[in-house]
Amino acid sequence: MQGNAPTPDGQVADAVAGNWVDTRAPAFTRPYLRLSRADRPIGTWLLLIPCWWGLALAILSDGQPRLGDLWIAVGCALGAFLMRGAGCTWNDITDREFDAQVERTRSRPIPAGHVTVRQAAAWMVLQCLLALAILLSFNQAAIAMGVLSLLPVAVYPFAKRFTWWPQVFLGLAFNWGALLAWTAHSGTLGWPAVILYLSGIAWTLFYDTIYAHQDAEDDELVGIKSTARLFGTDTAKWLKYFLAVTVGLMGLAIIDAGVPNASIFALAVALGGPWAMGWHMMWQLRGLDIEDNTKLLQLFHSNRDTGLIPLIFLCVALLL
Repeated sequence: MQGNAPTPDGQVADAVAGNWVDTRAPAFTRPYLRLSRADRPIGTWLLLIPCWWGLALAILSDGQPRLGDLWIAVGCALGAFLMRGAGCTWNDITDREFDAQVERTRSRPIPAGHVTVRQAAAWMVLQCLLALAILLSFNQAAIAMGVLSLLPVAVYPFAKRFTWWPQVFLGLAFNWGALLAWTAHSGTLGWPAVILYLSGIAWTLFYDTIYAHQDAEDDELVGIKSTARLFGTDTAKWLKYFLAVTVGLMGLAIIDAGVPNASIFALAVALGGPWAMGWHMMWQLRGLDIEDNTKLLQLFHSNRDTGLIPLIFLCVALLL
């Protein structure tokens, strides 16, 4: 657990080198932007992509794209940035004592002393209020879905204390956008969105188990549970299961959504998405080394592309 002390300028250990927060943001904003992980954009992508999946699937289902869907896509992007930031701030508030004991996280703003808990809480509330303003522009059903999303967000930081499967709770929170965006377009929740949501949870189990292996040794010392610790050397086998469930459920969601209105050709193209996504996940498995933290972080970051692959296929299918 011994590691380098937090850097004087406040840079976070696992931030992207040369990121805009460290190089361009005004100095007084940097601790708050680091709380929001603005220096590590992968989390925003992983929160946003299921939103765009849900929106594209809803359009495929009813075959009725609308001008308002552009705002749903943009609103989801803005909301993902804000709510990812609020969620990470909440996570850092609740985990501040653990973070101070783990090498990779001890440089975060709260344990490093760059932000107080009270300041972090105020920043979290501000981000939530801005996200709420965006949410209120959607229909009532989507607003209700957005409010409900706060429950898994609130619970997730505590999950690692009582279950070996905290990644399930992360999946519940990070893939909620699939339900919300579908509902924002359709006005009601449908089974294809629920199936897509479950597919996203399996995908989260895949990528966050890879991510959690970076901290497995420190987590054991401080008593934090994770699927990485639970699976250990059997991780690759479990990741294959999550891959199969991700691909299978996404394919089922596309079939359920597309059969009523989509052409056979469009449906076939859309189904190419989970197939190609599965191959990208297989590529990650071939490169997996649970002892190599640099490789683990690289594979985790590659999941932005993993998630964009089926989105591209869905968007092409919408044009057919």
